Amino acid sequence: MHIDQAASLGKRWAEQLDELRRRGRYRMLAAGSGIDVCSNDYLGYATRAPEPPSAHHDPLAARRSAGAARLVRGHHAIWDEVETMLARWHGCPAALVMSSGYAANEGLLSTIIERDDWVASDRLNHASIIDGLQLARAERFLYQHADLNHLEVGLRAAAANRTPSRQLFIVTESLFGMDGDIAPLEAIAELAERYDAHLIIDEAHATGCYGEQGSGLVDALGLRGRITASVHTGGKALAVFGAYVCGSELLRELLINRCRQFMFSTALPPALGFWWRDAIARVAADAPARAALHSAAARFRDRLAACGVRPGGTQ
Repeated sequence: MHIDQAASLGKRWAEQLDELRRRGRYRMLAAGSGIDVCSNDYLGYATRAPEPPSAHHDPLAARRSAGAARLVRGHHAIWDEVETMLARWHGCPAALVMSSGYAANEGLLSTIIERDDWVASDRLNHASIIDGLQLARAERFLYQHADLNHLEVGLRAAAANRTPSRQLFIVTESLFGMDGDIAPLEAIAELAERYDAHLIIDEAHATGCYGEQGSGLVDALGLRGRITASVHTGGKALAVFGAYVCGSELLRELLINRCRQFMFSTALPPALGFWWRDAIARVAADAPARAALHSAAARFRDRLAACGVRPGGTQ
């Protein structure tokens, strides 16, 4: 690269960093200290010594790398077992494990939503949802956060201009991690059915924390049969690396064949599959940890209110 070009690019980066400093948004890496009130480790699994993997003597449990994408040579039988367990846990036909929650959201949305479609997205949705919709290049309608009236305005207009090939979608988180509030999922499902729209729900923050077996808000509210897909992460309450999509067998088959984020990513190491298998069994049986989580959250909110601080969110 020419010296002047390198200097020009360096100057641009320096100016961008200076702007972040000016706005108070410059970030630095530092080890955590003090009391942790921002962790994704909702049930404490990452900090409490877990049980050893149930198959730690299996040769696969020592495999630090899958070596390739699952469609090449990176697939191992442990992932079939994990995905079967996940589908059973959620009471859905199929699940597909992916490398991260970001890849799962981005890949799912950019695969099933096409350019001629229409999609409504909550304004406070995850960055991975925003990026996935940008890749899909469909017409987007950003509705005010959890505002059912605004959502219906968009749906009504989209339905009035619908063509036979145009599909309508609604995408929302269930539990919003930044504000701590829960989307009105049952009412959103009713709107989706009224306007023949497909509902996709990101359960990243709810997985492990709601429902009799901790499988999330979709299942706790009995909405599994009324949605097209849900996205779940392992890196929060389950304390394992990776994520997954729940849906139909046909959706799983489509993602395996068309989702670039799945097709062209090296598979998760087989060793992680054993941690996943243990995590699913552990969280499904751990009602006491969920009760403790909600009790602690309520106690913290009460103390904040007693100090004159109005906590946001709903729970």
